[in-house]
Amino acid sequence: MPGLRRDRLLTLLLLGALLAADLYFHLGPRVRSRLQPRERPLGCPCARRAASPALAPAPSAPRRVEPSGGGDPGSKLRALFAHPLYNEPEEPPLLGPEDSLLAGPEALRYYRRKVARWNRRRKMYKEQLNLTSPEPPVQLRQEASWVQFHLGINRHGLYPRSSPVVSKLLQDMRHFPTISADYSQDEKALLGACDCSQIVKPSGVHLKLVLRFSDFGKAMFKPMRQQRDEETPEDFFYFIDFQRHNAEIAAFHLDRILDFRRVPPTVGRLVNVTREILEVTRNEILQSVFFVSPANNVCFFAKCPYMCKTEYAVCGSPHLLEGSLSTFLPSLNLAPRLSMPSPWIRSYSLAGREEWEVNPLYCDAVKQAYPHNSSSRLLNIIDMAIFDFLIGNMDRHHYEMFTKFGEDGFLIHLDNARGFGRHSHDEVSILAPLFQCCRIKRKTLLHLQLLAQADYRLSDVMRESLLEDQLSPVLTEPHLLALDRRLQTVLRTVQDCIEAYGEQSVVANGPVGQWVPDSSRANATS
Repeated sequence: MPGLRRDRLLTLLLLGALLAADLYFHLGPRVRSRLQPRERPLGCPCARRAASPALAPAPSAPRRVEPSGGGDPGSKLRALFAHPLYNEPEEPPLLGPEDSLLAGPEALRYYRRKVARWNRRRKMYKEQLNLTSPEPPVQLRQEASWVQFHLGINRHGLYPRSSPVVSKLLQDMRHFPTISADYSQDEKALLGACDCSQIVKPSGVHLKLVLRFSDFGKAMFKPMRQQRDEETPEDFFYFIDFQRHNAEIAAFHLDRILDFRRVPPTVGRLVNVTREILEVTRNEILQSVFFVSPANNVCFFAKCPYMCKTEYAVCGSPHLLEGSLSTFLPSLNLAPRLSMPSPWIRSYSLAGREEWEVNPLYCDAVKQAYPHNSSSRLLNIIDMAIFDFLIGNMDRHHYEMFTKFGEDGFLIHLDNARGFGRHSHDEVSILAPLFQCCRIKRKTLLHLQLLAQADYRLSDVMRESLLEDQLSPVLTEPHLLALDRRLQTVLRTVQDCIEAYGEQSVVANGPVGQWVPDSSRANATS
């Protein structure tokens, strides 16, 4: 008996020593790191810089937004979103259900039917393959973040300011396991409809998949195709450029900082291509394009019409692959969308040029045509052009909008993956809607002026915002600094227009009425 007690005592002492070592070497450092303030990333320009003298307003310029509180040394992003400009009531005020995109009960009934149909199909698929799985059927939860995101869309934007739903949605897309993977509908429609020998796009730029999560939410997955420090070669045409996953992530953060709220919530994630794509897909074509590279990395590539060769594949390391996840908007059955070609669409050919590229009076024709002659459509297009110029996106051939909100509805800024390709070059032709028409919303201009100030510098708030993403750093420092340079170009263009035509003709306070064309205005270029 004494020997047994001694053994127990020694066991207790050993366990106590192990616990103390674990607390000292593992839990202690983690607690201390959580309590210590996060250090700024290397290369972060902490010193305040003076505003550029080139942005000094002319006597007729609109009122400048003044900083509130002299700047927050702890968080410029928090100070930005606390600024009165980001908290004033939006116009027009939301009056009732007609201002919301979806009717709650109808949407929930539709989603329950989709969940039930998906469960039936999954059960049939498993029975056909004699698969046994303990997984319970998927349940629709009304409090799911993607459901609440859909129900929160209104005529002002895809989500309200400071929406906790968006933060929860980003967290869920980052962590929830996948239950299915498939090609997108447009790729399914085109599979096999081409001759691989005739493909013009050799880079396989459209490799993307639809992933569904355990809460039945759905997102578009775009894998990493290019390293962050790589620039698009200057000899590349815009329509054969890579689609960059980090551009999708950064575009969402910039859109939110500009207070547009027109880019669907997007987050970065390390995806296990074997467990989270190959093992959950039921698409035999998708299963067939997976292979193991000579370096023992798991890879996959897209079928026709985008690419047919394994050298254009994307590979994990050996299984993990970076990518962006952009949440899906409500189904077209619930919320129909109008897709329209941009008036400033490019030729998408090796030598062709569109009329707007050769005709300085092009905006006159646009302003006289429906719907640009009597609604906010043209001002929204100019907003989108400013956004595209900041990210360097030349690939805006169409725009979409919800039909429920009519002609004055906001434009959805979809598909931004060709942005942030070249930080060393500013493609001023993207700003053609602005410098040819010389019009801008006052709300947009005030936000741009605020972001040009040292206390709210655009590159600083973007850098801080992108730190929230799992794949940080999302953008390299040259891309962040290019945002400041391009912002100054936008403000100088607006200032030139104001000096030429006056503030009342250039800065729009609200939706435009009948717009009297002025052919001389088209000559105001930056």
